[in-house]
Amino acid sequence: MLGRRLLTAAVGIPLLLGVLWAGHPWLGVLVAVVVLLAAVEMGELLDKAGYPVGHGVMVLLGVGAVAVAAALPLAGQWLAGAWLVVAVGLAATVALRQPAPADGLRTLAGTLAGSALLAMLGLLLLIPLAARPDSANGPLVAWLDAGRAWLLVIVLSVWACDSAAYAIGRLWGRGRFFNHISPSKTWSGAAGGALAATVAGGLLGWLIGQPLIGLGLGVIVGFAAQAGDLVESMLKRAAGVKDSGRLFPGHGGMLDRVDAFMLVAPLAWLYLVVVGVA
Repeated sequence: MLGRRLLTAAVGIPLLLGVLWAGHPWLGVLVAVVVLLAAVEMGELLDKAGYPVGHGVMVLLGVGAVAVAAALPLAGQWLAGAWLVVAVGLAATVALRQPAPADGLRTLAGTLAGSALLAMLGLLLLIPLAARPDSANGPLVAWLDAGRAWLLVIVLSVWACDSAAYAIGRLWGRGRFFNHISPSKTWSGAAGGALAATVAGGLLGWLIGQPLIGLGLGVIVGFAAQAGDLVESMLKRAAGVKDSGRLFPGHGGMLDRVDAFMLVAPLAWLYLVVVGVA
C-alpha cells in the first residue's frame, strides 16, 4: 500500500507542479478536469447515501463553476449570481421528476449541496487569476507570477497539513475525535496538521515576500483543510464506502485527493481579498 502511494505521488506531484509552471490555459484545464472527476464521484457517493442526485446536472454545474471563476475577474460578480440561479433551476427540474415527493426533496438537497461544494472547489482557479501582480515579489516569483505563487503556497500548505496530520496521528495518536465520522482522526494529528500548515504558510510566504500574510494563510489552511476532509469522510460514511473511487492506486479517488480544497479555496480567496492580495 505504501509503495503504491509513493508511486502515485511520484507521478502526480511533478505533473501538478509542471501544469502550475505552464500556467494558463493548462491550469484552467487541470482544475476543470479535477472538478469533473470529483463531480462524478460525489454523485455516486450521494446516491449511495440515499440522495438520488442529478449526475449530469452536478457535472455541468461543477465545470460551469470553473468557467465562472475563470471569467469572474473580467466579467464581474453577476456571473456568480447567474450560476446560483441556474443551479437552483436545474436542481429543481431534476427533483420534480421524482415520483415520490420525499425523493424529490432529497434530490434537490443533494444536488444543491454537492454542486455548492464543487463550486467552492472551482474557486481554486480564481486565486491565480484575481491576485494583484504586485502582491508577491520574492524568489518564487522569478519563475511564477504572483497569482500562481499564491496558489502554490496554498497547495503546499495543504499537503504539509495532510502529511503531518497523517504521520503524527499514526506515530502519536492521542485523543480521538469525530469517531462518528472518521475513527482514525485524533486531536494530536489535527494539531500537528494545523501547525505544519501554519509553518509552511509562513515559510512559503517569506519566499514570495509576504511572510505575515503567508502565516495567516497557513492558519486558515490548517483548519479548513481538515474540515474539508471531515466533510468528505461524513459523506463516505453515509455512503458506506472507504474511498470515493479507485482512480489513484493507494490514494483512492479524485475527491479523496482534493476534499481539503473544498473549504480551503473559498476561505483562502476571501482572506486574500481582505488583506489586499486579490
